[in-house]
Amino acid sequence: MKVIFSKYAKQELEDAASFYELEYPGLGEKFKEEVRRAILRIVDYPEAWSIESGEVRKYLLHKFPYKILYSIEQDYIFIITIAHGHRKPDYWIERNET
Repeated sequence: MKVIFSKYAKQELEDAASFYELEYPGLGEKFKEEVRRAILRIVDYPEAWSIESGEVRKYLLHKFPYKILYSIEQDYIFIITIAHGHRKPDYWIERNET
């Protein structure tokens, strides 16, 4: 199944990876790799993770305090956000995803 990232999710992924890379060389790439593995699991089992709000599901990363919020669409998985788990938990709800 195809995966489409919102422009916000792409930016959040890059911002978090850059932050981790500044903290410790190589950590940003480890963060991206964990996100890649998570996306593969979501694609394989899209309904396995709990519902966050309405039709939006969440996948919690194991080694980083982030969650991937996504929706299951007709022909693809839509990644809404890659959100830090401890910062303004529902900030993504009011965003315009276009």
